[in-house]
Amino acid sequence: MKRIKHSVIILLLFSIISGIVGCRGEQKADDKVAEKTQQTFTCPMHPQVIKHEMGTCPICAMDLVPFEKNSDDKSIKLDAQRQLLANIKTIRIGDAGNEGISNQSVLNGRLVVDPQQSNYISAKIAGRVEELFVRETGVAISKGQPLYRLYSEQLATLQQEYLMALAQQKQFAGDTPTAIGVEQKLVSSAKEKLLLYGQTEAQLQKLSKTQQKNPYVTVFATQSGTVAELSITQGQYVAEGSPIMRLEGYGKLWVEADVYPNEMKQIKQGQALKVVVNGWEDQAQTMKVDFINPSLQAGTQLTQIRGSITNPNRQWQPGLQVEVMLAPQGASGGMVLPVDAVIRDGKGQHVWIKTGKDSFEPMQVSVGKANGYSINITSGIATGDEVVVTGAYLLYSEYILKRGKHPLG
Repeated sequence: MKRIKHSVIILLLFSIISGIVGCRGEQKADDKVAEKTQQTFTCPMHPQVIKHEMGTCPICAMDLVPFEKNSDDKSIKLDAQRQLLANIKTIRIGDAGNEGISNQSVLNGRLVVDPQQSNYISAKIAGRVEELFVRETGVAISKGQPLYRLYSEQLATLQQEYLMALAQQKQFAGDTPTAIGVEQKLVSSAKEKLLLYGQTEAQLQKLSKTQQKNPYVTVFATQSGTVAELSITQGQYVAEGSPIMRLEGYGKLWVEADVYPNEMKQIKQGQALKVVVNGWEDQAQTMKVDFINPSLQAGTQLTQIRGSITNPNRQWQPGLQVEVMLAPQGASGGMVLPVDAVIRDGKGQHVWIKTGKDSFEPMQVSVGKANGYSINITSGIATGDEVVVTGAYLLYSEYILKRGKHPLG
């Protein structure tokens, strides 16, 4: 009887222990599932910050972003505002300019001001600058805009001569034709001087009507441009012919590129060459070679070629560095992209394809020849794909940050 009781007690204890172990096992399994499905968030600037709820970074106060380490989705989403901040730009494969490249030469160059777009303003008459409407360089000027107001005793004297000539013309109106002709010449001469000194027809008509001299003259801009040099200050006395300011137009800029003698055989007058402004690789321009310097620069083995390009929206400034592409000698085929579009690391090479309005997906590619600007894509992308050409590295970093793994797996 005692053995039976002992057996029952042992069975009861075994059942209780098994139940406890089972419960703990189920709890651990539930905890693993909860841990797997629980959403975590991290800071884009401080990945060491990880939280299980949406909030802000305790270090920089930026909004936390989802950390999708266990997600199998290959694409990554970036809203329009963040795309703009990241300067993400794309091109569609198959558009003009995606031809294959070869071992073409790249010339280093720079943007400079086109002298034909410059306008030098000088004083037409001596006087004192009573009011200066433009007081600093870098200011954009429109044609017809007032630049400065001048007080001139010389102008008052010329106006007095013009009024006297008009009065004499009226006085001798009934005299002989010879006398009338002389008076008309005097009036025309006095009027011509005033016009040369900046007076307008409307101002001369007002002067003859009111008979009131006005020693002040306002000088207006004869063309649009940007003030590059200012040579006067308010209150200063200027002589006739003194420099006032220099206006520059940036709607068209010169491109000056350095060329070694062994590269000159690839360049001809009037030849069209591709120009890439550093930082605007997706906006390649075409220039025609307008001038080839016949001599080498002092102390170097370089000569120069020159052409011009348009400056859309005045976005480029003189002094920016450019690359000029010489015509390739036998293209290698394939599709060509800017070198910054391809991410190359230990896992291989990949580009980012835009698959939706705010969606981007990595695509492994094989590459061929490359130069300082372009790289050939031999496989991995097809005609019609929209490939990211600037901002690809940001997408690469964003993917690793959010998913915790490499885009190629």
